[in-house]
Amino acid sequence: MIEDTMTLLSLLGRIMRYFLLRPETLFLLCISLALWSYFFHTDEVKTIVKSSRDAVKMVKGKVAEIMQNDRLGGLDVLEAEFSKTWEFKSHNVAVYSIQGRRDHMEDRFEVLTDLANKTHPSIFGIFDGHGGEQNTLWQTILEAKTAAEYVKSRLPEALKQHLQDYEKDKENSVLSYQTILEQQILSIDREMLEKLTVSYDEAGTTCLIALLSDKDLTVANVGDSRGVLCDKDGNAIPLSHDHKPYQLKERKRIKRAGGFISFNGSWRVQGILAMSRSLGDYPLKNLNVVIPDPDILTFDLDKLQPEFMILASDGLWDAFSNEEAVRFIKERLDEPHFGAKSIVLQSFYRGCPDNITVMVVKFRNSSKTEEQ
Repeated sequence: MIEDTMTLLSLLGRIMRYFLLRPETLFLLCISLALWSYFFHTDEVKTIVKSSRDAVKMVKGKVAEIMQNDRLGGLDVLEAEFSKTWEFKSHNVAVYSIQGRRDHMEDRFEVLTDLANKTHPSIFGIFDGHGGEQNTLWQTILEAKTAAEYVKSRLPEALKQHLQDYEKDKENSVLSYQTILEQQILSIDREMLEKLTVSYDEAGTTCLIALLSDKDLTVANVGDSRGVLCDKDGNAIPLSHDHKPYQLKERKRIKRAGGFISFNGSWRVQGILAMSRSLGDYPLKNLNVVIPDPDILTFDLDKLQPEFMILASDGLWDAFSNEEAVRFIKERLDEPHFGAKSIVLQSFYRGCPDNITVMVVKFRNSSKTEEQ
């Protein structure tokens, strides 16, 4: 009897090992237990199911929020993550500026207008600094965080004063908007270098300045900030040309000065600076491989009958061509910032790693603009 019992137990053990302990059997057992738990709604399963449903609702809500945002495809969601933003709106000009993916904000802009008395042309400026945000020398010597801040705080006001003097005796003056622009830009560069030579400071900035009078638009550029205008036919008219080391004219000048350009992510003067002209940037100025000389162009407004112009730091132009930017803004002139905010956010969305600052100026002959 005992022997029969042992035989039976041995047989059951073999059956259990053969069937119940096989991986397939254990997997099916787990599935069965899970289904049983789900259909009988144990407290644990209820909690899991509720959490899953909440998560699905949250994701659906975010997707709906993104899809409901207008042309930008949900970029308003990203805007909350920007570390710094600036905006400006007055009459016919709007500016939107973001720090973006950079650790520091070195873009600056300025708008000086006199719509009432017309004592001087309207002054619009974009300044894109580099290498100065963390340099305490800018704060102690120049009382500014960056080279761009220094130029922004001094150059437009100096221009305003000289332009007012010029307008008082315009008929007898030997000066012009072009000569005033050139003199003041070179003067501010000398001022910066004199103060920073002793410190061997390498910070600098671009400089894009536009003077808007009743009949003419005069634009001075140093560096790779850029301006573009939309004429009466919707064409993109360049207001400036970037100063890049790889350009034939700039490359020859750098070589004549004894310098060189090399590729380090982009073509750079002495392997350092990604532009061939700037304000500041000692010691490259001392080597004469980087210069502050502006290119200055004048445009006849009666001939062009422009609708608007765009002035922007190179963060925009890393993501948009002149033609793309003009088309983009033209479709959005009715927006509160004349499309400036939209194109900045779109540039960010396209992956621009730089600070981005865009200024849009609408002209009086535009059917959509307010009286300048």
